[in-house]
Amino acid sequence: MANSDSTPPVPASSTSPLSTRKENVTPASSKIAELTESRQELLNRIQSLKTDLQSWRYKLDGQVKVYRDELSELKKSLNVEVDQLRSEFQELKTTLQQQQEDVTTSLRNLGLHDAPEETKEAEDVKPDNNEENAQDLPKDSGKDTKEQTELCASFP
Repeated sequence: MANSDSTPPVPASSTSPLSTRKENVTPASSKIAELTESRQELLNRIQSLKTDLQSWRYKLDGQVKVYRDELSELKKSLNVEVDQLRSEFQELKTTLQQQQEDVTTSLRNLGLHDAPEETKEAEDVKPDNNEENAQDLPKDSGKDTKEQTELCASFP
């Protein structure tokens, strides 16, 4: 019988499990180091991007504030100009109304009344009647007509 205490011989071609672990451990630690380094680079890039974004936001907020201030000033200026124009137009309207009243009063004082529109249209339609009326007037009336024409011409 064979001796049971003896160990079977180890073939030379086989490697021990410890040596395989050492080979796998070395690449894993280098990969971990690479990943750690890559992770750190990514964190640095993210931090840099955050800083750039904050800087960009700060500049943008500053520009927005400047533009808002400019728009506010332009709006105030425009409102002032619009108010001035309204006031000037109101003054013009009042002046024109006063001038119209003055002209109307002057014409009434001269004895020339505003003819109604129907009368004006009737005069335009019947020019022959005006000629007949002119023939009926005495020859001395030419002086009165001439004086009235001069008076009317003196008014603006």
